[in-house]
Amino acid sequence: MEISVNFLDNLRLEAKFDDFTVITDQPIRYKGDGSAPSPFDYFLASSALCAAYFVRVYCLARDIPTHNIRLSQNNIVDPEDRYNQIFKIQVELPEDISEKDRQGILRSIDRCTVKKVIQTGPDFEIETVENLAEDAQALLMVSPDAEHQTFIEGKDLPLEQTIANMTKILADLGMKIEIASWRNIVPHVWSLHIRDAASPMCFTNGKGATKESALCSALGEFIERLNCNFFYNDQFFGEEIANAPFVHYPNERWFELEEDDALPDGILDDYTLPIYNADGELAGSNLVDTNSGRIDRGICSLPFVRKSDGETVYFPSNLIENLFLSNGMSAGNTLAEAQVQCLSEIFERAVKKEILEQEIALPDVPRSVLEKYPDIIEGIEELEKQGFPILVKDASLGGRFPVMCVTLMNPRNGGVFASFGAHPSLHVALERSLTELMQGRSFEGLNDVPPPTFNSLAVTEPHNFVEHFIDSTGVVSWRFFSAKSDYEFVEWDFSGNHVDSNETEADRLFGILESMGKEVYMANYEDLGAPACRILVPGYSEVYPVEDLIWDNTNKSLDYREDILNLHRLEDEALEDLLERLEESQIDNYETIITLIGVEFDENTVWGQLTVLELKLLIQLALQRYEEALESVEAFLQYNDNTVERGLFYRAVQAVLEIALDEDLELEDFVDNLRRMFGNDVMEAAVGSVDGSVRFHGLTPTNMQLEGLDKHLRLIASYKKLHAARAEAAAQ
Repeated sequence: MEISVNFLDNLRLEAKFDDFTVITDQPIRYKGDGSAPSPFDYFLASSALCAAYFVRVYCLARDIPTHNIRLSQNNIVDPEDRYNQIFKIQVELPEDISEKDRQGILRSIDRCTVKKVIQTGPDFEIETVENLAEDAQALLMVSPDAEHQTFIEGKDLPLEQTIANMTKILADLGMKIEIASWRNIVPHVWSLHIRDAASPMCFTNGKGATKESALCSALGEFIERLNCNFFYNDQFFGEEIANAPFVHYPNERWFELEEDDALPDGILDDYTLPIYNADGELAGSNLVDTNSGRIDRGICSLPFVRKSDGETVYFPSNLIENLFLSNGMSAGNTLAEAQVQCLSEIFERAVKKEILEQEIALPDVPRSVLEKYPDIIEGIEELEKQGFPILVKDASLGGRFPVMCVTLMNPRNGGVFASFGAHPSLHVALERSLTELMQGRSFEGLNDVPPPTFNSLAVTEPHNFVEHFIDSTGVVSWRFFSAKSDYEFVEWDFSGNHVDSNETEADRLFGILESMGKEVYMANYEDLGAPACRILVPGYSEVYPVEDLIWDNTNKSLDYREDILNLHRLEDEALEDLLERLEESQIDNYETIITLIGVEFDENTVWGQLTVLELKLLIQLALQRYEEALESVEAFLQYNDNTVERGLFYRAVQAVLEIALDEDLELEDFVDNLRRMFGNDVMEAAVGSVDGSVRFHGLTPTNMQLEGLDKHLRLIASYKKLHAARAEAAAQ
């Protein structure tokens, strides 16, 4: 994690990281102002808080209340050496906690990350640099040499060379990548989380059987998502980019909207139109891109090559972003390597969907086959030692697809977690299934997986597949666990020979789709310095249902974005119009404004927590529609999960509204006790919100230039690096 420090007045310092700001000071005796804790005080507190966090996680997983658990820490200083200290952590547990849980809580404290880092002893490297913003993370810049080369199946270059190449690409783009966390709690199962230090919203997770392969996975995913603009999906690019010669790629094409809102000629082709416009309801306006919002410019469409004949077909960027998410994108050392990864993921998701929705019972992988892969067995056995039964299944559906499945059962809460992996090699597919199972997860985190069900509707509901796609935590049918499988086990192999194996494997995977009658469309991206591609298989590789283009399209943001960002400047008539549009829409009251308009607010602000319901409520207050506002306040207080501070504000508003609506009550008769209950500041805001002197309490003014929205501006700054690189490549 990158922490940027600013020097304030006297000895005060400001540390900024992610969306947080921490202020430090020194005691008056050390010539400070005593206005904030010292850096060392924060260090001591971090240890105690980390220990308490692990206690809380342990207790939440076992439904143990923590209100009567107390924890404290004292640091005992050696009088002869003040740098030699003992951190003494004490925990007071209630008598009704079992001895097993007492020991479990103590073991959980022992896992404290701060403690482990201190005990290991971090190394400090202190240096000067020309430009902090351009300094890439040194840990990722290790130069490969001939003596240290690790080859793994599926990679066309050694892992060390792959890491060096990808890191250089990111550094050249001005991306300062930091490794945020590592996990290796099961043998031969590594995972990590990396992110752009300047814009932490740009992050990826990697997994692998080794530390190096996991890092390759994370870096490759980062580059693929840059190439395909995935980090910026559904986000407003800002007016500068919206008005640039190109918005997404230099080779994009814009189609003007027709007067009757029909689909313009030249978009999609004869194969895809029946898929995306089967009932003739899809309109041109449904396909205006969310990122620029340039309705006047038309439909931004991206070129893809149809594999069957090499013809170029234009897909609206809106359609891709709404339906495919990250499915079918990859980067690699070579284009063939990227294609194999792309196609493998497409098969993994499509076959998984078929298995889940049709409640197919898969055959077990025989022990004799598993014994060929001792590292896999070691990882599985460690999970079973931790109390998680593991099922290893052949998901190839009779040898037709290169897919495997590892399913974890959690007897502690009755939950199950089905992890799928795909690759032309059975071994690699199995390894991916296992590493995906534990990617970024702790043993405690496995207590969140849902139980299986015999309710077919719950399994086949479209959102369930989306949950499986995002983090594999969707619902699984009990029929999946039947000992009577629907297919026989096949020890399949789609892998190629050692020479040009990725080319051979890509051809075989493309061949499977061709045999199914599927048309394939591909875009290649090499402008950023690494081969990357995006593959679309219409009617097969979508994540969201096609109907979302009409009924739940992200470009609904265009109806609200400008008005919401200019909220404080709107006259009453414009506010009434905005409120009417929100009330007449089908938008969920609890959808966040972040999601609705594609703008990232700091989550620690009122904007960051704002929902459609609360926005309606604030507008109703501004328009002094008291009865509607009271109804909205009651709904907010009953269902909304917001901060305690915000909840108290609305309880005060509720009281003031009820007094205002009752002809027999006068506010002055209650105001003193209301102030005692809620405090002067809250009551000033509540009364002002009702009488109109305070509008949109808690929402700082902004505008279409995103003034004050640092989090989103950092995201746009990240995208501008790609935009500039593409423009430069196109000019050459």
